[in-house]
Amino acid sequence: MAALRRVGFDYIFDTNFSADLTIMEEGSEFLARLQAGELQKWPMFTSCCPGWVRFMKSQYPDMVDQLSSAKSPQAMFGAVTKTWFAERSGIDPKKIFSISIMPCVSKKHECDIPNLNDSGYRDVDVVLTTREVDRILRAEHINAAALPEEPFDSPLGAGTGAAVIFGATGGVMEAALRSAYYLVTGSNPDPDHFKAVRGYDGAWREAEFELAGAKLRVAVASGLANTRKLIEAIRAGKVKYDFVEIMACPGGCGGGGGQPICDGFELAQERDEKLYALDRENPLRFSHENPTVITLYEEYLGKPMSHKAHDLLHTDHHGWHLPCEEK
Repeated sequence: MAALRRVGFDYIFDTNFSADLTIMEEGSEFLARLQAGELQKWPMFTSCCPGWVRFMKSQYPDMVDQLSSAKSPQAMFGAVTKTWFAERSGIDPKKIFSISIMPCVSKKHECDIPNLNDSGYRDVDVVLTTREVDRILRAEHINAAALPEEPFDSPLGAGTGAAVIFGATGGVMEAALRSAYYLVTGSNPDPDHFKAVRGYDGAWREAEFELAGAKLRVAVASGLANTRKLIEAIRAGKVKYDFVEIMACPGGCGGGGGQPICDGFELAQERDEKLYALDRENPLRFSHENPTVITLYEEYLGKPMSHKAHDLLHTDHHGWHLPCEEK
């Protein structure tokens, strides 16, 4: 944060805030679709990875409706920044230039998708990868390691441990299950109760949990080669799940294509271990306990999956076209 302020940013927030918000919407959507019997044939898939969403649209278009309609944390953040934050801060949203710093190259494509702009403005103006930011700091002769730690700005700087692990393969699933358990039972599980979805063994990982007396079958895959194997197994009826998390990059966002490159080393697993350590250290480990998310619903959205939340935080994956598609 200190380095970015020296570059010239006026406000610096944490995408972990909107990762928690994504969990509230996506987790609520999953429970609604499960209870409505909509997942009898195929599971609901996570939708926060734009590389994966594009893969699904191009390779398995008949399964697009199985994607969660929830936007990614980046897209939700942009929408909330230019609506709720602008209103409560007395800032003209026209004057807000929203820049995302992401480990992902595909996020540049995502912010250009027309129907992901629901604030009345362009929700996210520019996406910089972490590698690009590293180059900016070097060009400005800023040594971030030598600067003191500074906090995020308020109010969109709050995040929980559940949000932190979004960057690891299995992290979205685990965060979603933590809050889904609460939404169904009214009490929190052990934060590590769903850790069976972590790891790197095999083409994909699967686990079964009990939720309010019902069996819940989930799977997690990262890397699109593994993703294809998993989807082909689902389509062939060899496996059956209720909820599936996919990340296009092996190891998840920690191994994203926009990360700094260290020749000869693949650092996704080491980065993921750091994320799980940060989760353990966080006093808040459930997305539904994020105080700013709670305030956002109280002041502006009402509740997860409300009409206003749907308009601002959800999208129609059929609403944009690939270059090869007929329009």
